[in-house]
Amino acid sequence: MKKNILNKLILLVSKQYASIGGQAVIEGVMMRSPNAFVVAVRKPDGSIRLRRDQWFGLSQKLSFLKKPFLRGVLVLIETMANGVVSLNYSANIAMDEENKKEAMKKGISESDYESKKKSKEKVGFETFVSIAFSFAFGIGLFVFLPHALTAVIEKYSGAKWDLQSWQFHAVDGSIKACIFLTYIYLISFLPDIKKVFQYHGAEHKSISTFEAGEELTIENAKKYPTFHPRCGTTFIFFLMFVSIILFAIIFAIIPIGVNSPVILKHIYAMLFKVALTLPIAGISYELIKFVGKDPNSFIGSVMSYPGKLLQRLTTNEPEDAQLEVALASIKAVLFLEEKYNLKEASEKKITVDEIDFKDLADVESSNLKLKDFLEG
Repeated sequence: MKKNILNKLILLVSKQYASIGGQAVIEGVMMRSPNAFVVAVRKPDGSIRLRRDQWFGLSQKLSFLKKPFLRGVLVLIETMANGVVSLNYSANIAMDEENKKEAMKKGISESDYESKKKSKEKVGFETFVSIAFSFAFGIGLFVFLPHALTAVIEKYSGAKWDLQSWQFHAVDGSIKACIFLTYIYLISFLPDIKKVFQYHGAEHKSISTFEAGEELTIENAKKYPTFHPRCGTTFIFFLMFVSIILFAIIFAIIPIGVNSPVILKHIYAMLFKVALTLPIAGISYELIKFVGKDPNSFIGSVMSYPGKLLQRLTTNEPEDAQLEVALASIKAVLFLEEKYNLKEASEKKITVDEIDFKDLADVESSNLKLKDFLEG
C-alpha cells in the first residue's frame, strides 16, 4: 500500500511517466525500455523463448532528437522498425517447423532457410523496405482514400464545401475513422488476431503491474485492466483527431491549389497532407505523453477516454499463460538494464542472445523500480 502511494506521489510531483512500452506479437510480447529490447515468445513445446538485445537508437547518438515534437517522429519510425523485427522473429519461433516444411517443398535448402530467417530478425535494409511499404499502404488507406471519397461526396451531394472549409476535413476525418474501425472489427474475427489482442491485453497488464510497484507475478497482473493510456491505439486516435484540426486550420490559411483544375487541386492537397504526416505524429506523441503523466486527472481521463473505447476492440482478456509471457518480457528488459547499467552506456555493450525458460520463475529478476524509468 505504501509503495503504491509513493509511486503515485512520484508521478504527481515529477509530472513524468515510465518510459517502458511494448507490442503484442505472434504468440508473444515485445518490451522496450530506453536501452533494452526483448521479445518473448511461447514456443510450440510450451517453453518461453527470450530474444534479448540492447537498444541503442538514434536519440542516444543525436541528443537533439529527444526534443519535443522531434522525439515523436523518431519514436514512430523506431516503433515501426521494432515492430517488423519483433513480428518476424515471433513468427519464426512460433511457426518455425511449419515455415521450414513450406521452404523445403519449394526447394529451399535448410541452410538458406535459416540464413533468410535470421536476416529478418534484425533491423536492416529489408526492415526499412517493409516500413516503406507499410507507410505507403497507410497513406493510401488513411490519406488518399478518405480525401478522394470526401471529394466525391462533395461533388454528388450538392454540398458547398471546398478545401478551405472545416466541413471538408470533418467528413474526411470521419471517413478515416470509419475505415480504421471497420478494419479492426473485421480482422478481430481471425483466430490468430484474437490471440494477438489477448497478448496486447497481457502487455498492458504487465506494464501496469510494474508501474504500480508490485511484484511481477501472474496473480498481481490479473487484477489490472487491459486498458493503458499510452497504448498505440490511443496514439492512432490522437493522429486522427490532430489531423482533422490541423488540416482545417492550415487549409483555411494556405490556399492549396486554388487556381488549379479540380483533380490537380486535390492531388496537391493530398500530397500536402502526406508532408504533414510526421509533424502530426510529433504533436500526437506529445499529447499521449501529456495524458500518460496523470491519466487519472479530469483532463487526463477526458483525453484518454476515446482511446479507452478503441482499446476495447484491440485488447482482449488474456489467459494466465499469455500473462506469463508478457511478464517474462518485461522482467528480461529490467534485468538487462540493471545488469549492464545500460542507462550509462555510450556505445553498444551487449549483442543479441536467445535463451529458453520453462516458466516465469526462471527469468532473472531486477531491483529496478518505477522511479528508474521516469522521463519528462
